[in-house]
Amino acid sequence: MTDSDWGTWLLDDVEDADPDGLAIWYLGCNGFILKADDGTTVFIDPYLGTGSPPRTVRMIPVPFDPEDVAEADAVFGSHEHVDHVHGPSQGPILAGTGADYYTSDSGHDVIDEEDWTGEYGVDDDQLHEIEEGDTVELGALTVHVEPANDPDAIHPVSLVFEHDAGTFFHGGDARPGEFEPVGEAYDIDLGVLAFGAVGNLRHPEEGERVRTRWYSDENMIIEAANELQLDRLLPSHWDMWKGMTTEPTVLHNHASSFPHPETLEIAEIGDRVDL
Repeated sequence: MTDSDWGTWLLDDVEDADPDGLAIWYLGCNGFILKADDGTTVFIDPYLGTGSPPRTVRMIPVPFDPEDVAEADAVFGSHEHVDHVHGPSQGPILAGTGADYYTSDSGHDVIDEEDWTGEYGVDDDQLHEIEEGDTVELGALTVHVEPANDPDAIHPVSLVFEHDAGTFFHGGDARPGEFEPVGEAYDIDLGVLAFGAVGNLRHPEEGERVRTRWYSDENMIIEAANELQLDRLLPSHWDMWKGMTTEPTVLHNHASSFPHPETLEIAEIGDRVDL
């Protein structure tokens, strides 16, 4: 964990915001903050670590210190990978705000291994296991837990956030293959899908470089957007790891002949979009 590059200004913006509907801030990587018009505030996959150099090296600022978070009703982890379920990033948020934490059984394996209750003072009552088919009510938000196809994860889930202003979808790091029923069940206004590349990364133990594919490529992310029938696609994760970054504006070309997404929403770390 490092100190924030940005101080508290992003958190101040979220706390001061009075959205007319649902406001969404991109934290880089696959992290987001949602704030509804009733003040309900939800964090999804906030990751404030620097990776595991030299294999994974963070390429974007650390946008806030978790100890500085004063308002949070819930935190979600989409799957067990370190940049999605991470004690140093999320434990202090839970301890400082009393927020509830929701992740799958594989995410809870990480929590148990890192001993969040002992290390960060998180209460057992704050920790909730979720699986496909579950629904969580959070103020003005209704959250549905749906399947996700992520061959790199043990038990990933995707998340659908329903609000009077519209429906927001977060796919974790998933690729196409499980999303058609989700697209049929919901009218999704804005959907987040991880967009990646192929990189030559160092093996974590042995040191030699290994050709590695993470997340959806250009064609896969548009395939997933069409399975979900997205109105607006917001690509994520493209900014995070050295050697695995990519350029999201190229997706305009890949999407142009398909019905979905109708609009490509490009956000950089710290940006706000609204429903």
